[in-house]
Amino acid sequence: MHTRTTIAALIASASLLALTSCGPDEDTSTGTSQDKPAATKDASEKTETAALPDMTGKGLQSAQDQAQKAGFYALTSHDALGRDRMQAFDRNWKICSQTPKAGDHPTDAKVDFATVKLEETCPGKDAGAEEPQAAGATMPDFKGKAVKVARGALDSGTSLTVEDASGQSRFILMESNWKVCSQEPTAGAKLDGQPVKLNAVKFEESC
Repeated sequence: MHTRTTIAALIASASLLALTSCGPDEDTSTGTSQDKPAATKDASEKTETAALPDMTGKGLQSAQDQAQKAGFYALTSHDALGRDRMQAFDRNWKICSQTPKAGDHPTDAKVDFATVKLEETCPGKDAGAEEPQAAGATMPDFKGKAVKVARGALDSGTSLTVEDASGQSRFILMESNWKVCSQEPTAGAKLDGQPVKLNAVKFEESC
C-alpha cells in the first residue's frame, strides 16, 4: 500500500512539474513568433528616399539615365510648348523644368520633365503641364493652339475638318506641327454635335 501511494505521488508531482515548466515557454514562444513578422513587415514597407538632381538644361535621354541612376524609375515627359508632341527620340529634346524639383524625394515619386526640341527656346510658362480640357457644350478658342490639341479637346464623335489656311492645299499629316488660325463654330458658340472646321498653318508660319 505504501509503495502504491509513493508511486502515485511521484506521478502526480512529475505531471505538475511538466505543466508548470511548459506553460511559460509556450506563451513566450508564441508571443515572439507573432512580434517578429510584424517588425519585419514594418521595415519592408518603408519607402526609400534619394536625392533627385536638377536636370534643367540637360538632354532628355541624359536626364532619364541620371534619374534612374539616382533610384527614380517612374519617369515621364511632355511638350512644354503645349503642342502635345511625342518625345519619340529622347536625344532630340532638352529639359526646361521638372516636377518635382531637385531635392530629396521618395524613389517611387513620379518625375515629369517639361521639354522642348534642342533648337527651340524654353517658354516662360510650361504650356503643357495640364491636360487640355474637354470642349463640353461650348466651343473653345483654339486659335494659336496645335491642331492635335484641338482634336483632343473635342468629343471623339465630332466631325472635324482641317484645311491649310495658306491656300496651298497641303496635307496636314503631323497635327502637332500645325496651329489653328480660325475655326467654325467660333469660340463661345454652342457646341451640340455640329461639324467643326479648323484652318491652320505650320507653327513657323503666320496665319
